Amino acid sequence: MRNLYLFIVVILFTLGSTTARADTPFTYNTTCLNDIVKFTIAKADQAGIDSLKWDYGDLASGVKDTSSSMQGAHTYVTAGTYTVTLIAFRSGVQDLTTQTITIVTPVPYDFGPQDQTLCDGGSITLTAPTVAGATYEWQDSSTNQSIVADTSATYKVKINGCLVQDSVNVFFTPIPEIDLGPDVTLCAGETLQLDATAQNCTFLWSTGATTPDIIVHSDTVRPTVEYIVIADAKGCGTYRDTINITFAGTQHPFSLGPDTLLCPGESIVISAVTPGATAYRWSNGARTPTTTINGRYDLWVFVSIGGVCEVLDTIKVRFNALRNVDLGGDTTICKGETLVLTADFGTGTYRWQDTSKQATFYVRKPGYYYVHAQIGRCESTDTIHVMFDDTLHIHLGPDSLMCNGEVLKLYPMGAGAQYKWQDSSSVPIFNVTEPGTYALVSTNTCGRATDSVDVRFQDCSSQVYMPTAFSPNGDGLNDYFRPRFRGMISNFEISVYDRWGERVYYTTDPQIGWTGKKQGTPLPTGTYIWIMQYVSGDTGKLIKKNGSVTIIY
Repeated sequence: MRNLYLFIVVILFTLGSTTARADTPFTYNTTCLNDIVKFTIAKADQAGIDSLKWDYGDLASGVKDTSSSMQGAHTYVTAGTYTVTLIAFRSGVQDLTTQTITIVTPVPYDFGPQDQTLCDGGSITLTAPTVAGATYEWQDSSTNQSIVADTSATYKVKINGCLVQDSVNVFFTPIPEIDLGPDVTLCAGETLQLDATAQNCTFLWSTGATTPDIIVHSDTVRPTVEYIVIADAKGCGTYRDTINITFAGTQHPFSLGPDTLLCPGESIVISAVTPGATAYRWSNGARTPTTTINGRYDLWVFVSIGGVCEVLDTIKVRFNALRNVDLGGDTTICKGETLVLTADFGTGTYRWQDTSKQATFYVRKPGYYYVHAQIGRCESTDTIHVMFDDTLHIHLGPDSLMCNGEVLKLYPMGAGAQYKWQDSSSVPIFNVTEPGTYALVSTNTCGRATDSVDVRFQDCSSQVYMPTAFSPNGDGLNDYFRPRFRGMISNFEISVYDRWGERVYYTTDPQIGWTGKKQGTPLPTGTYIWIMQYVSGDTGKLIKKNGSVTIIY
């Protein structure tokens, strides 16, 4: 059946219903036995494919020899050369492409010790096994059979595309600089640390110690002792140094003081002044009684006492290199959002305006926020003002039908501080005297909002007039806000809103007056917006109006 299928394909190709492709529309990632060989169609050739079929040319694999996935994948378990066929259909036209792939068995090889340590400046040549006609590829993409290993890396090679399982890690040892310093005469009771620390070395001291450093004490039996250290640097050989230490004179108390911490911009004067001092040798090269340090330093000094012997001490000066706390500039965020303030002063102590002690603070309401950070004696503070914007809710009211000669006043309720009317003006009250569509656009930190209203005018006899101010102080004069109208009206409704858009009064009875209260509580002096509608008794049409009224006490 397989040969019959291929025969039919050849006939179809001969008749012109199949298009053979001379190029190579797919590639593969490996040719190694027992690896998953992935076949990938080039992106340019994937366009327009309706369906496809892979034939991997491996009859022994049974049903696994074919697939219909866009990316083919097959594992060959027998070395040899296989013909891979890709049949792709585009709008009913069949494309047939074949390639041969030679599956090879990975070459077993042992490069020797997995780790090689060389001395700085040295190198080693690694050579892959000889395979007739083979191709080679090292981890740096070089293609020679050998490679010179002169940098720290893991060296591995592919032969005929198959990775050799063995690899070599190459390390390098810096040439050690073993220096115990010049011979020295110390005062009785002093101690001295001899340090030969170097990378990739083992150590042997004349005392038998095998540590990188040793502590030397006064020896009452031998006033002068020679100390020898031998450092075996892996890959570089052995290095040695010698120092003679003599103890003389009497004990002389001496100290540079405790270790200290510098804050940004600070410096410190370290003093080695002590009775009987005649000479000074600092580790920073100074030869004076004092020296100034303005950064991180492990400082030591030898002080000659009367030219007989020396005392010494060490002090660690640490430096806080962190920048000062910066919470950022004052900012505005939207209601409902959270602003995270980070003090970022390193591992120290923190104290915020609410006495909390974490390094970060979550802002969920407007206000001033303050932090004090401290590391040792280094301090930094900062303050930020956080403001909140509300989400915009513009409301111009309903569409309105006005009587000829009337003026409709539109107010930018819920628009915030940044808004423009349809004519690009930013007036606080827009007076409408002509029919049309009137719109308002507003923006703030939270985004953008718009609203519009349609206004029409007509002749009408029944009219309602509203006062622009009233004084509900109980003196019997102008204590109520209510409409004055002529003619017959019906279906009357009026609502009054405060500056935040909250309704504070509502009635359907034009005879009832508002007393300036909300739920029995007098409202403060200010301007309030009203929206009214009614049906004219003359025309039977619904009239909608709005305006403002001011409470005055």
